[in-house]
Amino acid sequence: MPEHPFQKDFQGFMAASHAPEGWKKKVSPIITPIHEFSATEIKALREREEVSQTVFALYMNVSKDSVNQWEQGLKKPAGPTLKLLSLIKQKGLSAIA
Repeated sequence: MPEHPFQKDFQGFMAASHAPEGWKKKVSPIITPIHEFSATEIKALREREEVSQTVFALYMNVSKDSVNQWEQGLKKPAGPTLKLLSLIKQKGLSAIA
């Protein structure tokens, strides 16, 4: 797996910190890459959860129009929304309820 962009920053911080050596060796960030969902994937995910665009939007704390635009490929979700979609994909909609 390629190194996450923040990995070097974290390693530099750990090297410069005054934490005990044993602690430095045990602590490592677990940063998983965020999946970029396609319009088809978003629609399939919502349909798998058997909810309308309106209900899906309420869970995601976005507008129904946003969900509609994602599913049509007019716009793409970003940031925290991608993380929520990843959680839903892995654990289901109940994971963010």
